[in-house]
Amino acid sequence: MKPCTLMAVQMPVFTDPDKTFEQLEKAYAQHLEQKPDFVLLPEMFACPYDTSVFSLYAQEEGGEMHQRLSRFAAAHRIYLIGGSVPERDGQGRIYNTSYVFDRSGRQIGKHRKVHLFDIDVKGGQYFKESDVLSPGTHPAVFETEFGRMGLCICFDIRFPEMFSYMREQDVKMIFVPAAFNLTTGPAHWEILFRTRALDQQIFMLGCSPARDETASYRAYGHSILTDPWGRVVSELDEKEGVLVQTVDLDYAGDVRQQIPLKH
Repeated sequence: MKPCTLMAVQMPVFTDPDKTFEQLEKAYAQHLEQKPDFVLLPEMFACPYDTSVFSLYAQEEGGEMHQRLSRFAAAHRIYLIGGSVPERDGQGRIYNTSYVFDRSGRQIGKHRKVHLFDIDVKGGQYFKESDVLSPGTHPAVFETEFGRMGLCICFDIRFPEMFSYMREQDVKMIFVPAAFNLTTGPAHWEILFRTRALDQQIFMLGCSPARDETASYRAYGHSILTDPWGRVVSELDEKEGVLVQTVDLDYAGDVRQQIPLKH
């Protein structure tokens, strides 16, 4: 299989969608010569990570945000994993949802965050997504010219059974839009990406928003790529930036052959 080039766009979160896509176009243009095949955006990339505003930003599938993501994928002939956005269904429920589009802008995948971020760390972060959001029911797997890919969102990474399921589907790469914070990020971000990559023998690409010290929820940043040997291939710091890396997904098969694991 030919190598593929991955891009994770660690961008600030703006309240204005126009400004969000201006920033996205600018970041993409600066790395155009590297010809990315896959572009990954952060969790809630166009909406403050704040339960009080999720309902204000929520749109149904096929709405304006969905269409803009589709157009971006088609315009640049890329696979786009559109971070996540608040999605409202026909019954008024709201989900933390990631849409996936192919090079023509056609939706080929969708993941609703299964494990909602409800934590209360003593002396640290409190957050309760379930105050507003409903949970999804299953992991997302989608087909590409490079093989089968997986997708989850942020807190899902703590639940290895989801990753075992995706590994059983012969997934070699999992994309993770995420927004860890300054309590969980320094403690668990890198080790979780390395652990899931190691125990499932897969590539893991995580994309966070850039840190905003003035925001009510401060993201950890540190968008990261880990490989099937459990190594960190590339990692950003907390500031705005773009991670670009070319990988050979056949390496996952090599590792599985060298160290066979039963699932």
